Amino acid sequence: MNKKLDIYLAGPRGFCAGVERAILMVQEAIKKYGAPVYVRHEIVHNKYVVDNLKSEGAIFVEELSEIDQIDRPVIFSAHGVPKSVPKEAEKLNLLYYDATCPLVSKIHREVENFEKRNLPVILIGHRNHPEVIGTMGQSSKDIYLVENKEDVNKLPIPKDQQIAYVTQTTLSVDDTKEIIDEIKLLYTNYLEPKKKDICYATTNRQEAVKNIAKNCDYFFVLGSKNSSNSLRLVEVAKNYGSKHSILVDDIENLDLSIIDNNSKIGITASASSPEILVKKILKKIEENFELNIIESKYEQEDTHFKIPQKLKEAV
Repeated sequence: MNKKLDIYLAGPRGFCAGVERAILMVQEAIKKYGAPVYVRHEIVHNKYVVDNLKSEGAIFVEELSEIDQIDRPVIFSAHGVPKSVPKEAEKLNLLYYDATCPLVSKIHREVENFEKRNLPVILIGHRNHPEVIGTMGQSSKDIYLVENKEDVNKLPIPKDQQIAYVTQTTLSVDDTKEIIDEIKLLYTNYLEPKKKDICYATTNRQEAVKNIAKNCDYFFVLGSKNSSNSLRLVEVAKNYGSKHSILVDDIENLDLSIIDNNSKIGITASASSPEILVKKILKKIEENFELNIIESKYEQEDTHFKIPQKLKEAV
């Protein structure tokens, strides 16, 4: 007789509206122009998604200079790009479409507005992440990147100067709060975003994990190692009570021997991971255990972002 397991499924989980839009833009471009369609950087940070799009006809490059066939369209990833990238595309006479998440584009506009007011901008984010590179590339003036409270204390900006701050969309809500509190403590004259920059999907997925982590001996986060929102979910599960929080990038090679009889398992999928991966991991666990699945729902999501009309009308 199979051993029994309680499985807590976090909700919401999986694709957010920005990821769905970006993937659909690549698929629509392939449908309209035929293969290949180039994509600058991974459209989203998920190996399963990238491999599937490759099989459909997408070619992924890190720089536009790697594109061999300049008569083929190119899509910019959901993370956003510096202003220099569209300029380079125009110089190369490339047909391009920008799949930047609208919530990331909102931050780009904030940076532009702060620049017009000649304000130093502090960006809370992770160095070398594509979204951070894209946001820092929106201004011709200095943007100061901080990754923790200690970085805030090292800033060369005079404490009596007015500043503005923005954040990467996929950070831990808790960690960001600590850094923002430190900025406000040191710089009393500050401008902040009209709405919080941490995106709704990041917040909802983290809160959904918080709600069930304390019940779980093990917590599996379906996502890739280069996905910021996946890594934050692993941290959140650990910080909120799960004894073992594990990033699962390869379901086939997941070692289930670590799971004890009557263990309680939490499962979520990052905003860049499709629901099919949840089905795959449940199927794998079910080979050895009898499952009692408990669906948890923190928030109902109904946000959708349209793809550009220009892409629909192409060809």
